[in-house]
Amino acid sequence: MYNLQCGHKLLDLSETQVMGILNVTPDSFSDGGNLCSAGGLLIDKVIMRASQMVSDGASILDVGGESTRPGAAPVSVQEEMDRVLPVVEKLNAEIDVVLSVDTSTPEVIRESARLGAGIINDVRALGREGALEAAAETSLPVCLMHMQGSPATMQDQPEYNDVLEEVSDFLLQRVAACEGAGIDRNKIILDPGIGFGKTVEHNLRIMNNIAHFRAKGMPVLIGTSRKSMLGAVLNREVDQRLAGSLATVAFAVVQGAEIIRVHDVAETVDVVKMTRAMMAESAGV
Repeated sequence: MYNLQCGHKLLDLSETQVMGILNVTPDSFSDGGNLCSAGGLLIDKVIMRASQMVSDGASILDVGGESTRPGAAPVSVQEEMDRVLPVVEKLNAEIDVVLSVDTSTPEVIRESARLGAGIINDVRALGREGALEAAAETSLPVCLMHMQGSPATMQDQPEYNDVLEEVSDFLLQRVAACEGAGIDRNKIILDPGIGFGKTVEHNLRIMNNIAHFRAKGMPVLIGTSRKSMLGAVLNREVDQRLAGSLATVAFAVVQGAEIIRVHDVAETVDVVKMTRAMMAESAGV
């Protein structure tokens, strides 16, 4: 579990790794439009943001060209490719970092891998037609996320009899599908999908039981950064949720989450380092 081969780069999961979010969309819930203009992608600004994240300590950059905020509508294949592929190609040429591509689209999966991506990160758990086969062809690690419904409907009164069991059952079904397509289990990361078709109570239960997902024998990714759960608990707008985000990061690190996906890299890296230092002292390391 501790070393993950991501294309030509090796990711050490014996320590918690920070994944920086690089949205190249005009409509993401938190930072939509920051890297785009009416004329399209601001590639120089994207490279600057990416470079800063790596300098701040991100070991993975997650490039996304389709917003998956609540209520989001899908984009065309061509539009997603036009947003994502130039960024992957440029970043691969200029920055030494593992590149993850946040996509459900087979064409984007294949072309991103060809251009240097190291991880396929799919909120639909490779459920879109052709995505599973495309991911298998790349031989790259995949991150499978749980989502109840779709981005357009996921927050319309989500319900579970037992959120832990239903989320983990879904993820294990997708793991089995991956294995059936030729993707080895040691290349699979699990993401329980905080905020994707879940109430605040569901999210808090998952956060208190990260060990339940780690017990499946695969690395776990946690993404809580700036999400509505924080707004509901703290009564804070999106741009005022840093402290809440960092509290969830520390909590996830204590429970052993291998990857933390965030917008605010520098602050998160500090929290990860400090939390791990306190854990090491407690363990007598």
